[in-house]
Amino acid sequence: MSWQIDRRALLSTLGLVPLMGLTPVRTQAQVVIVGGGFGGATAARQLKRLMPEAEIILVKPNRTYTACPFSNLVVTGSRDITAQTFSYDALDKEGIMLVHERAVDVNPNAQTVMLSDGVAIPYDRLILSPGVDMRWGALEGYDQAAAERLPHAWKAGSQTALLRDQLSALEDGELVVMTVPPPPYRCPPGPYERASLIAHYLKTQKPRSKLLILDGKDSFSKMPLFQEAWAEHYPDHLEWRSASNDGRVSRVDAPAMTVSTDFESIQAAVINVIPPQKAGAIADAAGVSDATGWCPIDPLTFESRLQPNIHVIGDATIAAPMPKSAFSANLQGKLCAMAIVQMLADQKPEPTVLANTCYSYTTPEEAVSIVGMYSNRDDQFSNVEGAGGLSPLAAPVSVRHAEAQQAESWFKAITAEAFG
Repeated sequence: MSWQIDRRALLSTLGLVPLMGLTPVRTQAQVVIVGGGFGGATAARQLKRLMPEAEIILVKPNRTYTACPFSNLVVTGSRDITAQTFSYDALDKEGIMLVHERAVDVNPNAQTVMLSDGVAIPYDRLILSPGVDMRWGALEGYDQAAAERLPHAWKAGSQTALLRDQLSALEDGELVVMTVPPPPYRCPPGPYERASLIAHYLKTQKPRSKLLILDGKDSFSKMPLFQEAWAEHYPDHLEWRSASNDGRVSRVDAPAMTVSTDFESIQAAVINVIPPQKAGAIADAAGVSDATGWCPIDPLTFESRLQPNIHVIGDATIAAPMPKSAFSANLQGKLCAMAIVQMLADQKPEPTVLANTCYSYTTPEEAVSIVGMYSNRDDQFSNVEGAGGLSPLAAPVSVRHAEAQQAESWFKAITAEAFG
């Protein structure tokens, strides 16, 4: 299957899932969703449309959501962070109950979610879409205090602004370092998009400065496309050092502004530390994460393999080879909602084909993409052979510009689906 055909099929899945034959179900069930990102918000809207008489409760402490996709453009000053911010007004108008408190605990036996204000919310089914948390301390020297000097910016919001401001204050000629962990982590190609855009910023604004990437692995998503772009655009402003080339970071020192590998200690003016990650904290509290820090799930229903009546979607899941991405979370939210409707109606969900697309900017005007198709048959996620692929190498600049425009269209479509 060609890349072009894959893209058309994949983009159509944004609107395809709601049309797969389910009719609205009459039920008084109460479904609670914890987490209001691309997975949780989408699941809530899908459930309310399919079960209009059910009580759908979305628990999210913040009254707005700041999206990670496109936030690398904010880091480098090409986009305002207000363009990343979305309200839940559309969900409220659809009759979804919004609870702006933090979920701090789950009692699977009593089937209740405990909030930070002491209120316990009962559920018939619970969906957790908690995103990721940083594994503080997994990288020596990197904790929450260190992140205020060495920002990760891997959750959009204040950290995004902090890294942006540090780059803006950089003196021309000073070094920028980015550290990338081994997988799994949110958005596999995200560090390399950020690296591309930081290199573009340095080339155009601080031309004597350079970005050094210290990577915990030897290969990465869209690697040929990124390396082609780096060779073309940033030969003097970006250096990637792989794990086998002393790129693996063993510790950081925030006061000294240094990172250490096995053989070298490097000082930089700006250090972007992308640390090891795990499922959001509520997953641990609910007992749905395992020793890896991530959540094993049934691939048909997204129900936890560790706790009954609790479903997990989005970045927190163990769903490889499906990546941890906004597209994946959105689609999983739809499929999980549909599975819950079927289970409440004593029907068995059937296997299907899942999809993912991910656009990455290599300059503020050019982008590349990767497409994946996955099956959830035979009690596992697996790649669909012959499907998916990368943008073509050595493509004319018009193709890269077209993909940047397609990325914008995708972002508008997926945020409209999640937030209205």
